[in-house]
Amino acid sequence: MVQQVEFTLKARSRGFHLVTEEVLKHLPALPETGLLNLFVKHTSCALSINENYDPSVRGDMERIYNRLVPENESYYQHTDEGSDDMPSHAKSSLTGVSLTIPVTGGRLNLGTWQGIYLCEFRDYGGPRKIVATLIG
Repeated sequence: MVQQVEFTLKARSRGFHLVTEEVLKHLPALPETGLLNLFVKHTSCALSINENYDPSVRGDMERIYNRLVPENESYYQHTDEGSDDMPSHAKSSLTGVSLTIPVTGGRLNLGTWQGIYLCEFRDYGGPRKIVATLIG
């Protein structure tokens, strides 16, 4: 059986945000066994799985990404939407816009310290639309 829902995550400031619980609130009952695919319908943010316990990881991730893909580079041509726009597209491509998570025993089969992140690369990205597809 395949089920699909679309929902919106609340707007967040730039950074790496743990959204596991917010995502779960929007999902139908999970199957006993299956897969959950999450897809974000935007080009300036991403989804990732990472540390869910220590919030300093999220700040470190932001600093790492900002060093990898800095703003205001002279060679950027796509600059009409602000200094954070082109870097946000590059960061989105590097990270990815979808995740697939196994479902076991009616629960997401994440590791002990794993959580779902919304990686917001814009200063003011706004609400983010997610398509969740459950197979199982």
